Amino acid sequence: MSSTPGITEGAADDAVSIRPPAISDGTRLWEIARDTAVLDLNSTYAYTLWCADFTETSCVAERDGEVVGFITGYIPPSRPDTIFIWQVAVDGTHRGLGIAGRMLNGLLDRLSPQGISRLETTITPSNKASDQLFRSVARARYGTLSVADHFDSSDISPVPTRTGTNPSGSTRSPPSRPGRRSHRPS
Repeated sequence: MSSTPGITEGAADDAVSIRPPAISDGTRLWEIARDTAVLDLNSTYAYTLWCADFTETSCVAERDGEVVGFITGYIPPSRPDTIFIWQVAVDGTHRGLGIAGRMLNGLLDRLSPQGISRLETTITPSNKASDQLFRSVARARYGTLSVADHFDSSDISPVPTRTGTNPSGSTRSPPSRPGRRSHRPS
């Protein structure tokens, strides 16, 4: 039974271990991100680079020798008390078991002795599962939650060159305006 804040008692799979990522995990992180069909997909190189250079601020969940989830994060240089969570993903066959919450709490526990007391992330409004995860962990760990716009969609989307297309020729809609969630102990 788990007593980790933000996790339903007994929900997390006890056979799952949480550890820092290794370079060899990069391709698997890419596969999990791709299979969510929700996250912005980076290149396999980017995920491998993340596993090489951000091991201290990221983690993976492993079950029976297979990576089944990950969190990528970093400490913004201008805010050394803050962890910014970039992506959270769990393999489809392992969702609903509390793994994302275990990873997030495990990462926060690991970073707390280094003076990390704030958590920030951006969440697309349509991503209800991510919103629920961060709200739950924020309430349980810190007792407070603030929500603010982080970027305007025009800051992160290419300017359309003609109706419905961007300079790359893609007809994909610009992303919804993500909000920043800042969590601080009260």
